[in-house]
Amino acid sequence: MKFSRAKFEELNMDYFDQCMKTLETCLSDAKMEISWVSDVILVGGSTRIPKIQSMLQKLFYWKELYKSLNPDEAVAYGAAVLGAKLSSNSDKRCRDLVLLDVTPLSLGVETQGERFDVVIPRNTQIPMKKSKIYVTCADNQTFEDMKVYQGERARSKDNHLLGMLKVSGIPPAPKGVAKLHVCLEIDANGIITVTVEILSTGKMSKLRITNENGRLSKEEIEKMIKDAEKYKHKDEEYNKKVSAFNALEDCIYNMKTKIKNMAYGVRLNEMEHVIADTTKWTENHQDASVDKVQAMKEYLESICM
Repeated sequence: MKFSRAKFEELNMDYFDQCMKTLETCLSDAKMEISWVSDVILVGGSTRIPKIQSMLQKLFYWKELYKSLNPDEAVAYGAAVLGAKLSSNSDKRCRDLVLLDVTPLSLGVETQGERFDVVIPRNTQIPMKKSKIYVTCADNQTFEDMKVYQGERARSKDNHLLGMLKVSGIPPAPKGVAKLHVCLEIDANGIITVTVEILSTGKMSKLRITNENGRLSKEEIEKMIKDAEKYKHKDEEYNKKVSAFNALEDCIYNMKTKIKNMAYGVRLNEMEHVIADTTKWTENHQDASVDKVQAMKEYLESICM
């Protein structure tokens, strides 16, 4: 079957446009202005397509495209150098070469309110190690199921569960007293190590997540990034609601603690009733608006302060 270049370009224009969008996303993720690009090197067989070259030249109009490299050989060279680096090859030709890879999606853990809390953000250079301190969210809590997720959404279940680490042996204490030091580490091969230390005792728990542990494909990663952009406003509202409910629940807890040492009387009786009513309302109105939740917190404070 024969057809003209014009027909070929017409049939493939959606793919060509997607290439340009990918390039723009790359610049956005790197927080770069397009004018900061100093050289444009064509690598990969598809860069031989005249339409791709013309679209790139139009995008980078101030800079002539660099076409001196063999597009196919350049990819093979890069793969060979990466292989040598990962195998700790001591060849002096590789010694001064720096190859950087990044995390395709954010890595983090589930926190109170089923919220996804990012520890290692998307596009962080690897290898990388980062940590955060978390506290218990209930009185006398002795264990924690630390769920590790990969993704960009605000709600943990909208992301991809990589694994769960059961942390036991937390000394009983009031809410917020016991502290957990959570460390996420990702090596050059993409293997993730999760370490949780109970700071008061030094007890440590560890989880290793390899590439075989249900990791996402390239297509699934791209879909998750698109979904995060699509539902950005929804996720922002979810975060506001979780923060509002957490603040209300903390207020209820603080008020319960406050009245423990109060002398019995009319005021104590009133405060107990308001706290009980607010607690019941919180349990039965998880779909309430942020404004309503904040209003309940202000009402509780006005009565109990």
